[in-house]
Amino acid sequence: MLNQFVAPDLYPAAPEIFLLAMACVILFVDLLASQRRWITPFLSVASLVGAALLTVLTASEFSVLTFSNTYINDALSSFLKLLTYLSVATALIYGRGYLRERNLDKGEYYLLALFATLGMMVMISANHFLVMYLGIELLSLSLYAMVAMDRESVRATEAAMKYFVLGALASGLLLYGMSMVYGATGSLEISVVAQALEQGAVNKTVLVFGLVFLVSGIAFKLGVVPFHMWIPDVYHGAPTSVTLFIGSAPKLAGYALAIRFLVSGLLDLAVHWQTMLLILAVFSIVLGNLAAIAQTNIKRMLAYSTISHMGFMLLALTAGVQGGNTTLAFPAYITALYYVVAYVLMALASFGMIILLSRKGFEAEELEDFKGLNKRSPWFALMMLILMFSLAGIPFFIGFWAKFAVLTVVVASGKVAVAVFAVIMSLIGAFYYLRVVKCMYFDSPRDMTPIQAGADLRILLSINSLAVALLGVFPQKVIFLCQYVLVRTF
Repeated sequence: MLNQFVAPDLYPAAPEIFLLAMACVILFVDLLASQRRWITPFLSVASLVGAALLTVLTASEFSVLTFSNTYINDALSSFLKLLTYLSVATALIYGRGYLRERNLDKGEYYLLALFATLGMMVMISANHFLVMYLGIELLSLSLYAMVAMDRESVRATEAAMKYFVLGALASGLLLYGMSMVYGATGSLEISVVAQALEQGAVNKTVLVFGLVFLVSGIAFKLGVVPFHMWIPDVYHGAPTSVTLFIGSAPKLAGYALAIRFLVSGLLDLAVHWQTMLLILAVFSIVLGNLAAIAQTNIKRMLAYSTISHMGFMLLALTAGVQGGNTTLAFPAYITALYYVVAYVLMALASFGMIILLSRKGFEAEELEDFKGLNKRSPWFALMMLILMFSLAGIPFFIGFWAKFAVLTVVVASGKVAVAVFAVIMSLIGAFYYLRVVKCMYFDSPRDMTPIQAGADLRILLSINSLAVALLGVFPQKVIFLCQYVLVRTF
């Protein structure tokens, strides 16, 4: 038996191994250097930079499988991991001052962020249903604890409990769906499942039944209707730095989850899962936009906005296969990738603005807190205007091109009525974004307290916001990059 053992090639998984090792090192360093609070966040960001360098060094032009074909290193995984490191590092820098002012700047926060990042990396590189599940659970358990970081906040504890209970339900749905896939195909390896489907050696009735549960699990992780219940409460209840983390990088892992499961593994069942995703997308766009109008808390408003944006991303995935014709497959999946990249960039800056305006003893969570921002800080009022215009899909920011790309591919797939409906809902949704702009420029400020954020937050937030504008002026750069990645992957 020992002679049959083949040691796995660890080289493609070097970034994950490095990040895990660094998390363990940081755990001990934080314990020994508890009086020097700057060491842990510095080492955490440095670990992400190191993982990024290893990801670039281990990137392969072709797909590389290891760990008995359960792990894949391809262009998509390298690209999404690099974006994940960038998003997490940005979130950690944004949130440090906020956490310090509230006595939450503890080593546990940074360690949980690193383990959550590791979970996202595993999800992104999984070529096996159970490995994907392990990544999901590592991410989810870390996020549950991060939401409950402020133990003195009843709101945060309640949000963490809701998130945990609903997350456990979603995990059960995913596992049940996986058991159906295994029963139908005899394997949980994504590439083997795809091969079995192509050869017709499957029980399609059982497989479609399992597909319903898999799509339900994916829908929960993305936070789309009807599995959206946790989004507003968690976004509102969690400390804003945690809300920023949850609302950004995990969306990249959610895209990987959908692509690996549905496109790489179950593309032959596209007629079934595209119909499911279309229903989820339409209802998410409706509920997200209409519910956001009624919100006066900007975190809850952005939470419902997230539901709508994830609906748009799913809408792109529904255009890939039409009647067995896969002509639009690449444009559709490229568009979905472009949309999620654009959204993460906008979400980071939007929640970063809330952190910027917050201070010790004061949370800038209400729309009223943005009143008269132009008189307090014309520069950051302009940055917020850019972000709100982009999220609303107003030309010419990256959010506009992302929505335009989705609508273009949906129309090309023959779903003209759906595209028109999405445009109408976007116009309705523009109201709550423009309301923030109205508060900043046309209302009198509630107070003239100077913005107290550090230079690092101010500079990074300005760069982040300007990137939203510049990538709207030059959208081809990101689109071509997404195209290059997916062409190299499939």
